[in-house]
Amino acid sequence: MYIGKVNISLKKSVLDPQGTTVMNALHDMGEEFVNDVRIGKYVEVTLKSDSEDQAKEDLDRLCKKLLVNPIIETYSISVEKI
Repeated sequence: MYIGKVNISLKKSVLDPQGTTVMNALHDMGEEFVNDVRIGKYVEVTLKSDSEDQAKEDLDRLCKKLLVNPIIETYSISVEKI
């Protein structure tokens, strides 16, 4: 069994109003050194794959099928044996 980890973020070309709101709140709190904030998602999936390579392929397929919107998001994956 493996734990698949997916980090999903908006593409740089996509506006991030939630990130802008957080950055503005930080500035209001006196944290003027913050230049930009981007908000993303983190997903963990337990996989019953036969090997690490198979787990990566399975996780990548799940991302492409459902977890990630490729029009506006990018992602990175990793897997760990459990």
